[in-house]
Amino acid sequence: MTEKLDIDHLRQWIGRTQEATDTVTAQLVRGLRATLFQDVGEPKTGDAAPFTAHWCLAQPVFPMSMLGPDGHPTRGGFLPPVPLPRRMWAGGEIEFLEPLRVGDDSTRTSRIADVTVKTGSTGTLCFVAVEHTITSPRGVAIRERQDIVYREMTSAPATAPAKAPAPPPKAQHRESHVSDAVLLFRYSALTFNGHRIHYDRDYVTKVEGYPGLIFHGPLQAALIIEMAAKLRGKAPKKFTYRGLQPLFEGTEFSVNANEIEAGMELWTANAEGQPTMKGTAAW
Repeated sequence: MTEKLDIDHLRQWIGRTQEATDTVTAQLVRGLRATLFQDVGEPKTGDAAPFTAHWCLAQPVFPMSMLGPDGHPTRGGFLPPVPLPRRMWAGGEIEFLEPLRVGDDSTRTSRIADVTVKTGSTGTLCFVAVEHTITSPRGVAIRERQDIVYREMTSAPATAPAKAPAPPPKAQHRESHVSDAVLLFRYSALTFNGHRIHYDRDYVTKVEGYPGLIFHGPLQAALIIEMAAKLRGKAPKKFTYRGLQPLFEGTEFSVNANEIEAGMELWTANAEGQPTMKGTAAW
């Protein structure tokens, strides 16, 4: 049974800050390029890293004794101790100002911006908005807001009952890949992400009730951003995205894009063509 959610207590975390530093290495860039289906190459000092390399930098490190049953650190500390057991990356917004480069010492300054509670079809939802500023030796490289959602652990299936899906959207640009367990493991390793829903099939199916391992939200967003940059020749100035439904391993998935007046609309889709994450890029 989940303990009572005290929103007034959780909102006391608003305004808390945290700072962390790390270095962009050639090995990190090689690993991330490989995981994003790019040419690995031989990155050298000064070469640009993939646009979301900051998600791999200065990740929190906790001893095994401080991890919860889902592989995340036990609640509290910088993030508010939301008592809802399911935690997912719901979406966010990124402003790209300057690429991170091999050899850069990077600093991430983070701030809890908001904590809100809503009621959805799966029960109580608690959203935590975190703002980040990432700097390099050349100044501010990235500004970002991440939206983290916490959900109840219900006895009902984690995925909604099947409905007649809308026709899959048509894409002007499309790439297809396979979301296998090795891809998910590699991204978990690059981001030091211990969340068991991405690699422990027994846990994700028997405890959380999903049909298989769950594709990382940030990995989907990273692939969308890289497609936008490839099509336009540079990273978007601003990218806004949100998760629509889980994407599971073991199937084909696609990365899609359409030109729109405001820039570009992009999305990942499952094997049936149904969008799983949607984003909008503006230059």
